[in-house]
Amino acid sequence: MRIEYHNLYTHFILITQNRYPYILEESRIRIEKYITGIVNNMNSRLYAIYANPEHVHFLVSRSPKISEEELIIRVANSSSDFINENKLTKDKFLWQQSASAFSVSKSDVDKVCKYILNQPEHHKKKTFEDEYKELIKFYQKTLKWDV
Repeated sequence: MRIEYHNLYTHFILITQNRYPYILEESRIRIEKYITGIVNNMNSRLYAIYANPEHVHFLVSRSPKISEEELIIRVANSSSDFINENKLTKDKFLWQQSASAFSVSKSDVDKVCKYILNQPEHHKKKTFEDEYKELIKFYQKTLKWDV
């Protein structure tokens, strides 16, 4: 059966191998644009993305024809190839072998977009480790968190 209408919003987090700060500021926008292109080519829409030195957040409305796993595998594999082929990092670039995918309700899309786009300010106050623990706690227990 064909799905005509859908709201399948997912907040993804990709983490670099060993949480090493591979992603340099001068390469950040290029990497974000490349990931955006991958998502668009998968019949999905990227709402917000921010590539931090050791992790990337992005919010996607995905096609019902693709699973979260299929989308993140394609993003991870293609983006790591792109980063390495274009020598956007000093060392060989790798993502961790696992990622996170959290469903987001339509009513929270704006809040999650603001959270993602506010990463530089957010990380002046919190480490990635603290942020990640909060996200897990929020998505597992649906507690409120700062944007």
